[in-house]
Amino acid sequence: MDVQVIVIAFLISFFVTVCITPLVKKVAVKIGALDEPEERKIHQGIRPRLGGLAIFIGVAVSLMYLQPNHEHFFEIALGGLIIIITGILDDLFQLKPIYKLIGQVSAALLVISSGLIIEKITLPFFGLIYLENFSFIITILWVIGVTNAINLIDGLDGLAAGVSTIALASILVMGILDYRVTVVYLCIVLIGSNLGFLIYNFYPAKIFMGDTGALFLGYCISIISMLGLFKNVALFSFIIPIIILAIPIFDTLFAIIRRATSGQKIMAPDKKHLHYQLINAGFSHRTSVLIIYSFSTLFGILAILFTNSTLLTSFIIITVIVFFLHIIAEIVGLVGNGQQPVLNLIRRILGIKKATKNQEQDNKV
Repeated sequence: MDVQVIVIAFLISFFVTVCITPLVKKVAVKIGALDEPEERKIHQGIRPRLGGLAIFIGVAVSLMYLQPNHEHFFEIALGGLIIIITGILDDLFQLKPIYKLIGQVSAALLVISSGLIIEKITLPFFGLIYLENFSFIITILWVIGVTNAINLIDGLDGLAAGVSTIALASILVMGILDYRVTVVYLCIVLIGSNLGFLIYNFYPAKIFMGDTGALFLGYCISIISMLGLFKNVALFSFIIPIIILAIPIFDTLFAIIRRATSGQKIMAPDKKHLHYQLINAGFSHRTSVLIIYSFSTLFGILAILFTNSTLLTSFIIITVIVFFLHIIAEIVGLVGNGQQPVLNLIRRILGIKKATKNQEQDNKV
């Protein structure tokens, strides 16, 4: 694994994205790919939303330099192209969910056709378990689930790009430790493009990544995890990618539970995601994003520790993870009709007062 090559690839993806984003912004304005304020959204003013195209271009140019040699790469790249086209069409025409799902399933089927599937997992006490006939279904659900999870957290400036970067950095560390060259290459170019895009996307954002970027990043992370994390035979190997993506995955899962229990349509959007609830709790836009970055970093570190941990250490880490997931569940209002027993205890210990409704309004962006 040539460090110089990796550094050059990172710089290419970073600077290409930095240079191309202003051009993409102009194109988005010209063709009408714009995000207008509405009741469910926080931002004020119209913003172009085709920024994911800049991320894609940065990744593509860097991969041309790297020219990764992998048996599944052609189908993975073709699937990524389908996702990008789906995202562009949605940013332009606001596609119905069924059409976006068709694009995602098509990309997943392409990847599966190459032979890349989640074929086994490791469970404590049971060892290695082959999924056999369930591999096909699990793989499709994983690709679609992660793709949409990243899309659903794209609600604040810089949130999806930052959380994706943290997740990719965690996978990058594991890829280096396991000497998985393709995983390292894909992670490094995506991190470079994300960081280049964040220059324009962090609060206050000049451009949004839109579904073009969110779907592309989600797709890429789902594929990279299949190339690296699910190939790991360590204890609890199936949990590692879930820990890394804990924020988007559990925010999506909590949203499904919340909507199902309240009689709403599962696909119906709402303003009760983690990022919205943090703002409602009185945190500023920027602080809410940084809090979620911190949660994501914590889960990423725990996942790395998890890879080579003993059984006892694994259970300790799981306990810590469950604790923080409970905190998140309280924040999004899933515990006892909106009650926050643990959060209130933490507030009392730290001497923090809960924000009043007036303070919440003052802090909304």
